Amino acid sequence: MDTAVVVVAEYLLYALAAIAFGVWLRQDNRGKLVLGLQGVVALLLVGIGITVAAALHSDPRPFVHDPHSQPLFAHVADNGFPSDHSVAAAMVAALVFAYRRALGLVLAVGAALIGVARVAAHVHHAQDVVAGLALGALAAYAAVWLVNRVTARVAPAVSG
Repeated sequence: MDTAVVVVAEYLLYALAAIAFGVWLRQDNRGKLVLGLQGVVALLLVGIGITVAAALHSDPRPFVHDPHSQPLFAHVADNGFPSDHSVAAAMVAALVFAYRRALGLVLAVGAALIGVARVAAHVHHAQDVVAGLALGALAAYAAVWLVNRVTARVAPAVSG
């Protein structure tokens, strides 16, 4: 059971990213550009969000609070808020959801599993994961909205 928790906690994110890359590959040239821009903007928003959230709230990792709670894999004893893995997984899932709803929902389940596994592995508290999932999804939705608005205004000007 511990092996499954470690695999999900540490490596499922790569599978989600590979699936998102597959969605990007299936876009036409304009779709690739727009989704790529959405990804870049989402990453910038995530970076800002993580920095602000970590500055506003500190949550030492579970194994720091309780020495009997040993992590299932080696991890730095830094601020665990918010969970970077959960942020990234939710961001990827939300970006995919904007293009392929059913697949995005599958990735959202994967993002939730990553969060649960990171709590089970004793490297995050539930609040770290919930905040990470919310931050990642919000950043992605904001990026999709912003890039779609900008490209809708720029595209007619370029083609006209």
